[in-house]
Amino acid sequence: MPRLSVIIPVRRARGHLRECLESVLSQSFTDIEVIGVDDGAPDGSGLLLDEFAARDNRVQAIHLPAGEGAGPAGRRNAGAERAVGDHLLFLEANFVLLPGALQAVADALNAAGDPELLLFGHHKRSFRGRPRPTRSLELLHELPAGPLTLADHPELLDIAQVSWNRAVRRTLHESEKLAFGPGQHGERMYALQTLAAAESVAVLPVACVEHRQQRYLPELADESEPADGTTPLQIVEAYAGLMTYLRDRPALHPLRALLFERAAQELLAGYPSVERRRRRYVRSVAAFHRRHRPEGYRFPGGAKGLRPRLIAGGRFAALGTLDTVLALRRTMRSVPAALRAHAKRTLSARYYWWQRRRPLDRGLAVYAAYWNRGVSCNPEAIFRKAQELAPQVRGVWVVSKNQVDTVPPGIDHVVPGTRRYWATLARATYFINNVNFPDHLVKRPGQVHVMTHHGTPLKIMGLDQQDYPAAAQGLNFDRLLQRVDRWDWSLSANPHSTEVWARAYPSAARSLETGYPRNDVFTTATAGQIAEIRAELGIRPGQRSVLYAPTHRDYEASFTSRIDLERLAEALGPDTVIMVRAHYFYDGAGLPDRPSILDVCDHPRIEELCLAADALVTDYSSVMFDYAALDRPIVVHAPDWETYRTVRGVCFDLLSGEPGDTPGAVSTSTDELARIFLDGSWNSPENEALRAAFRARFCPYDDGRAAERVVRAVLLGEDGAPGGR
Repeated sequence: MPRLSVIIPVRRARGHLRECLESVLSQSFTDIEVIGVDDGAPDGSGLLLDEFAARDNRVQAIHLPAGEGAGPAGRRNAGAERAVGDHLLFLEANFVLLPGALQAVADALNAAGDPELLLFGHHKRSFRGRPRPTRSLELLHELPAGPLTLADHPELLDIAQVSWNRAVRRTLHESEKLAFGPGQHGERMYALQTLAAAESVAVLPVACVEHRQQRYLPELADESEPADGTTPLQIVEAYAGLMTYLRDRPALHPLRALLFERAAQELLAGYPSVERRRRRYVRSVAAFHRRHRPEGYRFPGGAKGLRPRLIAGGRFAALGTLDTVLALRRTMRSVPAALRAHAKRTLSARYYWWQRRRPLDRGLAVYAAYWNRGVSCNPEAIFRKAQELAPQVRGVWVVSKNQVDTVPPGIDHVVPGTRRYWATLARATYFINNVNFPDHLVKRPGQVHVMTHHGTPLKIMGLDQQDYPAAAQGLNFDRLLQRVDRWDWSLSANPHSTEVWARAYPSAARSLETGYPRNDVFTTATAGQIAEIRAELGIRPGQRSVLYAPTHRDYEASFTSRIDLERLAEALGPDTVIMVRAHYFYDGAGLPDRPSILDVCDHPRIEELCLAADALVTDYSSVMFDYAALDRPIVVHAPDWETYRTVRGVCFDLLSGEPGDTPGAVSTSTDELARIFLDGSWNSPENEALRAAFRARFCPYDDGRAAERVVRAVLLGEDGAPGGR
């Protein structure tokens, strides 16, 4: 009996079916059956199903007589009747499973104790090949892993109620006699029934399915429609079917009030989106209230309850009057605020426009780092060196209002949105940042933009992220390319970075292979300076210091340590101190209160932490490439490597064990990590050799003069910067 049954309803899918089937059959998890159900349409889809069934015994081809498939519902039901797997997954023929999806599903099912329902993420890709993030994936991140129940977590209803974002235990499907009804509302009702009937629900906040929209579909759905494409009228029918389903099952009666309340909210929200069919919609909602409103249900009090009462009573004429009054009131209230906001935007735009008509200031450079979070990283190192070598070019930093207190004394700075900010953007000649400047910056002829970047890429970046939904969430690749087109220089720490930047950020920018300026301090710092840093951190003389600096994960909303820090600290003893540095995308680490565990998340400079550390423990953070310049031991702690490389995407195999790929010892558990430090293998000759090869590949320019090379090439216009082209 297979673990998973993947059911694919097929109709006129000849152009998509092969890729769909290959995405399923190429999964690393193989304990599956694939059931393709063809409706007999004469487009060759059935023949393609037969082809796959002939070459892979995991595939079953079911051919329904033409005209008897009863739509997608009939094909799904026919597939479910034939399935024998523990859990059912439904996949549309123009969808694909993302690499590693079934393994992630199987692992999540095992971890949750084989729940009756598992919800997982998805994303959409338009026919232009652009991924689009989904709200459901964000919501999954906010939920505990499970097992959950709908009664305890009503927010589960906010997840898209479709058939293809869940794994349903077959015994639940059969015991509850679940089946798909006609139309999209039938699919929605099925999804809601699985959620209501399941006594155990788990969530997997990973995109497992990709919906590849066909060319004739709009690239973006109408914002007035629900995210899953179901119309408001169909939602009424779906909820009516669900309430009937609950009524017939006494064990589920406790959910009736919850689901009716959610239905009432959603049906109320659906009202404004059906301009041409409001009367029919109101009649349908009123009938729903009459038949299914539980005893004791109360409408919201006061003005908030007026619209729900009118809709539930079917009072369409009164609703029209209410809409007119409210629209007029909103208009009157919004005019002053809208005028003020418009005036402010207009004044700023006019002032910026006027300043751009003035001559450029050839002695002015603008610096920023990490989205205006303060003075740091490569831009700071360049700024400091420019003060020494090019004092005629004065620097002004862009710093967010809430970060002004962190600016070192004597450094000139501007706050975004102020008049001086706009004047500085308009007249400066040089712009140096480790991320992109905002879209409102207009590049003038003669202005020079330097992208310093802020890490050697292990994870995929830029345009390469289009193929990885977790990495592509929230990105607009058209806008990204517009920003990249402003670059004149792109700094590179090593040849590997040069190749990746050229592919990920295609532009006319000149690559400057100088090494990272921020890493100059690794060569220039004295023993006395390092001792002072360690003392300020509270590290005792002779105490071994280990820096734990993991990266962030696009699919996790908060910091999660992959190490049991208390157990590791106990194993290593008081002579070892563990400095923990969560990624700056996370708000702290929530660490245990223990003398040998230091929370350095708020320390302003990662370079100082590296100098203070005798060894680095990281997972996939780019800090490993910087730390390698110190020629100190690196341990890669990678318990979720397969998930990370599958979901986030990587440029090379960090754990291959090959020289140049792997920087040192590798651990996958806290106990294994402790043994590496206790038995001395963290600094063994074998791992020293790996580190040397890694350093040779990724630190060829780290001689302490990277910032100087940038200043000479960009600000002084001198030739001869190594690798510049």
